[in-house]
Parts: sequence; structure tokens; C-alpha cells
Amino acid sequence: MKFGVIVFPGSNCDRDMFDALQHDLGQEVMMLWHKDTDLSMFTTEDCIILPGGFSYGDYLRCGAIARFSPMMQSVIQFANNGGNVFGVCNGFQILCESHLLPGVLLRNANQQFISKNVYITGLGSQEKALMIPIAHGEGRYFADEKLLDELEANDQVIYRYCDAEGKITKDANPNGSLRNIAGICNKNRNVFGMMPHPERACSEALGNIDGRKVIEALFLNKKPQFVGRTAQLANF
Repeated sequence: MKFGVIVFPGSNCDRDMFDALQHDLGQEVMMLWHKDTDLSMFTTEDCIILPGGFSYGDYLRCGAIARFSPMMQSVIQFANNGGNVFGVCNGFQILCESHLLPGVLLRNANQQFISKNVYITGLGSQEKALMIPIAHGEGRYFADEKLLDELEANDQVIYRYCDAEGKITKDANPNGSLRNIAGICNKNRNVFGMMPHPERACSEALGNIDGRKVIEALFLNKKPQFVGRTAQLANF
């Protein structure tokens, strides 16, 4: 699998993602400029990544301007043709703005920017909760009840916020996301988005490699198995 990492004006995690994929996970990676449109070097077995940051300064609404960039038009077509797309933090916001993923990301419930390690459970966390950093001001996942029920029924919720023991509780939710949702996928399971930053937890030098389990589970192991992963919410 080959990865392409898009660089938008205001991206600040593109190099982190590149280094994690190339140096920590030994993958082939290319940087892609937002004004370009050519994705002919990628097949649908490859993956395009939208990194975290503040694309176009978040001046209008997080991800709203990036959605109209030349490269995103190619990414939308790539995804619609079955290609893998992965958005992290601001990248998740862009995917929602592009309607490649359902729902929206709203201002954190406490109305403050949050930067800390949190625990998530989902793909790759069979043995224990994964400790992954977050750094966002607009990470509160929101959708109406009908859509939330559809996500649950289709096993499209790939990660939820939890405590260190893996329990999904209200206190473990850092931003007020509905049903503790930290990441979702589309119905075709080729577009993935999450607010936590796995690329910041891939190096032994940083003392945490839980992020590797996220990327491996989504893209480097056999196709993820979603059936039966709908979690039970507790202590609400």
C-alpha cells in the first residue's frame, strides 16, 4: 500500500504523518500539494490522508474552505471510486464538510481547545484501550438520532472515547461527542475519519506506539472486521 499525504495551507501534522508512516511503519509515502489534482499514481488499494492542522486558517469553518481545494475534488472522486481515504482531526472535519462522511464536528462542549492524551476503544484495541493524543477545539461529533442509529446499526463507529480500562463512560468523553464517538467510517468502509492523532503515538522515542495499532488495523492488516463491534455505553 502507498500513502499520499495532502498539504493544505495551515496543515501542521502533515510531516508528523509522513514520518510516522515512512520511518515508524516502513511505508511508501508521497506528499501532495493542495493545488494539484493528479492522483494517477495511486490505485484504489492505496490511501490518501488528510492530516490535522488548521486548513486555510479555519477562518470560515473548520474544513469548509479545504473542501473546495483542487486536490479535494480529486480525492472525492478517488473515494467515490473505492479508494481509501483517511482524515485525522482537521482531516476528519474536511471529510464531513465534503460529505464523504456523515455528521459534523462542533465546538467542544467546554468551549475550549483541548490538547492531551485520551483513551479510545475500537479497531486494534482488542487487548486494551489505546492511548492517543487529541488536539482540537471543534471535535464534538454531532448527528441527529436517526443518523446515529444508522451508524450503530452499520458498525460505522470505529472508535469511541473510553477510560483506561476500556469502559465507555461520560467522564471519559473529552469534548462532548454524541455517544462518545471519536471516529467513524462510511458505509462502503473505504473512508475513515477520527479526531485523535495516531501519528503522534507511533514512535518508541515518544514513549507510546498505540497509534501504530490504529493505522495497522485500518490499512496494513487484513480488511477490518466491523461486524459485532457496536459498543454498549455505560454510566450515562
